[in-house]
Amino acid sequence: MDTQTTGAASSRTDASSAGKGPTQGFLSDVATIRARARKHIEDGAVTENYDADRATVLKLLNEALATELVCVLRYRRHHFMAKGIHAEPIAAEFKVHADEEQAHADRIAARIVQLGGEPDFSPDGLSARSHSEYVAPNGLTDMIRENLIAERIAIESYREMIQYMGERDPTTRRILEEILAVEEEHADELADMLSKE
Repeated sequence: MDTQTTGAASSRTDASSAGKGPTQGFLSDVATIRARARKHIEDGAVTENYDADRATVLKLLNEALATELVCVLRYRRHHFMAKGIHAEPIAAEFKVHADEEQAHADRIAARIVQLGGEPDFSPDGLSARSHSEYVAPNGLTDMIRENLIAERIAIESYREMIQYMGERDPTTRRILEEILAVEEEHADELADMLSKE
């Protein structure tokens, strides 16, 4: 460790141990953080320095939740309805995707609660809140195509939500980024299936 790094570490330690002023100009002093934490404790994880518009974030997350739930229902139907000589491995993949979409829905619902909201699981208006559509074709190729379209819609939606979150809500952004990565995998797998049909 060079002397410049040692000096910086030492000044951070001195400032924080003294309980005075911001540390290196980016962190509030401990007394201020403690005082802010005692205010509005009923808000749980949402503190005063939460920069996003919570109402907007909750609306977007409930739309994402509806999208995931519609995807679960569509994939499950396709899992059970897939028929034909090549259907078995594709039906199994639909089931895997359905389970992963359910896990996404659960993560989103948990985040909504952390932000002080209520996850909307009501079936009334579910398809209207969802970005993707519930399409129930019977042919295997059409099932793959509709699921791929839905994944592409989810990918675009999540990218826009992530861009909106930016640094305003890094936790929600990270959750959405992780979900987006799985949706991209789904789209890639479905495109590969489609090319083999």
